[in-house]
Amino acid sequence: MTTEHREIIANVSRLNEYLDSHGCAAVVLRSGKNFTYLAGFAYPGTLARHLDFPDSPREVLLVWPRQGEPVMVLNHYAAPLARRDSWLEKIEIYDDYAESPYQRVADVLKQMGLDRETVGFEKSYVSANRWQEMLELLPGINAIDCTEMMDRVRWIKTPAEVKLLEEAADILDEAYLEVFPTVREGDTERQVHSRIVRSCVDRGANWAHGILNSSRNTVAYGGESDMAFQRGDIIRNDYVSYYRGYPGHQSRTVVVGQPSQEQKDTYRLMRDIYRATIDQCRVGVKASAVHRFAADKFQEHGYQDRVSLVGHSVGAWWHQQEPYIVPSSQVELEEGMVLALEPHVGFWHLQDMVLITSGGPRLLSTRFNTDEMLVVG
Repeated sequence: MTTEHREIIANVSRLNEYLDSHGCAAVVLRSGKNFTYLAGFAYPGTLARHLDFPDSPREVLLVWPRQGEPVMVLNHYAAPLARRDSWLEKIEIYDDYAESPYQRVADVLKQMGLDRETVGFEKSYVSANRWQEMLELLPGINAIDCTEMMDRVRWIKTPAEVKLLEEAADILDEAYLEVFPTVREGDTERQVHSRIVRSCVDRGANWAHGILNSSRNTVAYGGESDMAFQRGDIIRNDYVSYYRGYPGHQSRTVVVGQPSQEQKDTYRLMRDIYRATIDQCRVGVKASAVHRFAADKFQEHGYQDRVSLVGHSVGAWWHQQEPYIVPSSQVELEEGMVLALEPHVGFWHLQDMVLITSGGPRLLSTRFNTDEMLVVG
């Protein structure tokens, strides 16, 4: 299907293959990840939050049939941006707060002749109430959970998606390169964080979020505080900057003032383990094997820290997506995956996005040289 708006960059051929292999006549998509992926644009601000809450009174949904034209089911607030930015054209409007969007979805499926077919819904995003409502509206439908299927569709990127991810990565690295060299002793976590977010937005990001803490802050995910940086502090950071719905996602190791020899040696060790782990990411290797490699390397050098998430796929809307590089994952890496790799212990946090190719992993985020720590202040 083509429209007059924009070229579809989602992996529609892979979606069709999975719809056929699952005997699925259509999918009805509710989550921010899948709606954004197939609608081709990202809602901002308040509209964005309605994609995340299963009990939202202003849900947006996308009906994507195997044959025929997709339909977005939107409320009055959500429709104008879709008309302007989506690569899809058909929109059904429901009366938000007064009408259920699932009634309109049921009407759409009936019009498509799919009300007695196998249709996929995301059980992870459709509330139990809405699931029951859908079954009552369409008693003849065979409703299945399409969550895992859609994860597998999204994790193989098209060349156009890779290009967007590279652009998003450049925005974040350029923000880092602008802000970090300006950090001085006495600057607070909150001040530096706000400058990074502003730099990302100034450079074209839709929105940005992340963490930034001093190595002396023992609660890394507790938000940015008024703790002031001192000489010798490592600035831990883990940001995501979204451009046209796709994330730039990198972490860089920064030190305030000249590092000690111990800090230099530790960083080089962490860097080497990090780069060796990236090199393990090759076609056919299991995600669990990559995790085991990283965990073993840290233990070989005396680190007993728990190594939880070594990496994850990335994609539209939310930066952490399947497959996850964890001990339990038996997913084999495929050509075309883009992974954010972040094997680390403590505040020694390095992270980059890499594309899995037949010739090995290729770095997508290349603007920031990580051979040595960045020294600031």
